[in-house]
Amino acid sequence: MKLATSSQMRELDRRAIQERGIPSIDLMERAAAGVAEAVLELLPFRPGKARVSALCGAGNNGGDGIAAARLLFLRGVSVRAFLVGSYERLTPDAMEETRRLSECGVELEPFDPERPEQADWILTSHVVVDAIFGVGLSRPVDPASNFAAAIDIINRSRGRVVAADVASGVAADTGRVLGCGVRADRTITFTLPKIGQFAGDGALLSGQVEVRDIGIPRDLVNGVTCRTQTVEREFAAAAVPPRKPNGHKGDFGKLLVVGGAVGYTGAPYLAAAAAVRSGCGLVYLGVPEGIWEVEAARCVSAMPFPLADRNGRLSRRALPAILDRLRDCGVLALGPGLGRDEDTAKLVREILERTEKPVVLDADGINALEGHIDTLDARRDRVTILTPHDGEFARLGGDLSGADRVGAARAFAEAHGCILVLKGHRTVTAVPSGNALVNTTGNSGLAKGGSGDVLTGLIASLLAQGAAPVQAAAGGVWLHGRAGDLAAERLTAWCMTPEDVIEELPGVFRELGL
Repeated sequence: MKLATSSQMRELDRRAIQERGIPSIDLMERAAAGVAEAVLELLPFRPGKARVSALCGAGNNGGDGIAAARLLFLRGVSVRAFLVGSYERLTPDAMEETRRLSECGVELEPFDPERPEQADWILTSHVVVDAIFGVGLSRPVDPASNFAAAIDIINRSRGRVVAADVASGVAADTGRVLGCGVRADRTITFTLPKIGQFAGDGALLSGQVEVRDIGIPRDLVNGVTCRTQTVEREFAAAAVPPRKPNGHKGDFGKLLVVGGAVGYTGAPYLAAAAAVRSGCGLVYLGVPEGIWEVEAARCVSAMPFPLADRNGRLSRRALPAILDRLRDCGVLALGPGLGRDEDTAKLVREILERTEKPVVLDADGINALEGHIDTLDARRDRVTILTPHDGEFARLGGDLSGADRVGAARAFAEAHGCILVLKGHRTVTAVPSGNALVNTTGNSGLAKGGSGDVLTGLIASLLAQGAAPVQAAAGGVWLHGRAGDLAAERLTAWCMTPEDVIEELPGVFRELGL
């Protein structure tokens, strides 16, 4: 599903109105109908016994809310519409919707946070419509303004909240909260979903996002080229390479996992176990000699072997053995549980410099590049997939200061010629071309040590089996998140473990019809 920017939406509206002759008021009426329908669906009982508040700005987003209030009134709902702003600033279409509302006997009331009667109505409404700001909001909401007071009272209301197009306070292009933001239960967005509804804090504030067609011609919508899209079930299914019925283990990929250290024995095991569970034919696991017996005792399907170490961590003396084993493997997963040691970090950089094979780099493998980003740049013509969390990303020079995760991931992938999987809520996969994919699966139960190791093994497994690099990265993230969702359904987000995520992978593959 492609995600649009605010400028793309404004251009779509302009072309529909100016080039195709569609009256803007007609677009507003259709948008309002979608909002009103969502409100009716959320009412706890029949409309005649329900009451609704609509808080509306002076722009066209406010016009959507004003029109929705009229449509709800005509369905028998007790509704009051409040203008957050000034009448003088009403757009022509919002003014027309105000006139139509007045003809029904309902007046657009000025919002006054100091009026107890008004506050009581809003706070006790069964549903509240948020139509204060649209996609055009670009500066923080003044905390001393009526706009901030309106957002606050919406959030304190006992009723469900329906946002028109974008939850007020959320930057449509990034998901950044501009000062304060409405917490919506449902967002009815128009024509195309927006990046900010699936990324950053905007993904949390938007609630359930539902896209409504408001009558912009389909050829105009289809002609929009979006650099950002979501990863859905169909994408994940296509990322899993088919299996030959008469294939043997060598046909389904050979993967080398290198990682581990004293005190970090679980990470390489989890990566290898996830790779085996997701279909990889042969999985080799290179670990420091000091923990080899531990890994050998745990691994049944993967094949551990010892590597030269120093003080329980991999030594640069392990390089020849790693490169020798890698000659027979198609992909290297490097980093799970390595630990932070300068000798180990030098080993990581030397491996990256020496091998032409695709590499999935995780955890302390990523940390080894701190201050040595040139090592990554030198692999621009080779496949390198990095899977950092925010802290690791910052150590590499990634800039999240603007609270724009999609933009930051995209800029890094373009600058360094790699595929970047920026882990977190709604993980972002960015590619060197400038495109980005936002994941739609997963839950807080994945925020546990070891989950990233499972993801590394899963991505590397898909890559070794023949998936295209972008498919392996973004599809692997989706599969990982979906397995986490199944684990949470069975065990709760509190009680699930990374091992449980691995155990749920068969259920995910069955859901995909594989």
